[in-house]
Amino acid sequence: MEAKTPKESLTILTDLVLPGETNYLDNLFGGELLARMDRACSIAARRHSSRIVVTASVNHVAFNKSVPVGSVVTLEAKVSRAFKSSMEIYVDVWIEDRQSGLKTKVNEGIYTFVAVDETGKPVDIPKIKPETELEKIRFDGALRRKQLSLVIAGKMKADDATELKALFKF
Repeated sequence: MEAKTPKESLTILTDLVLPGETNYLDNLFGGELLARMDRACSIAARRHSSRIVVTASVNHVAFNKSVPVGSVVTLEAKVSRAFKSSMEIYVDVWIEDRQSGLKTKVNEGIYTFVAVDETGKPVDIPKIKPETELEKIRFDGALRRKQLSLVIAGKMKADDATELKALFKF
């Protein structure tokens, strides 16, 4: 199976924030943003794996800035690392300034998806070849994030988390 680049999974979703999707402060509901992020990540995961994909976890979400009603919001998702059947997808959320059109990053998230067959059994997927400096940073961090998740879930002993241990060697 030939490795792919992150840009091959790039998914860009652009939409308008409508009044019915906002809270009392006229900002996009967090749950609505999470759903949009999940959809973008799902498409990126499917593009990478060419398989049915399911959300395995939401590893990180940062609500750094609110997204006001009327905003044009753009989500950019792409696979940051692929393992045996799972893949980490990083999604960046941007809004456009209404006057200048300049984009500002307001949120980000990291999701894990698993590629499965028609019976729900995990299947092997292509590896990732990061190209840009940011892709390489996210690729390297993905293994540490995976090991941390496994240790917290009790599926890996802390002593076996080699990438995590390397961070704390003095």
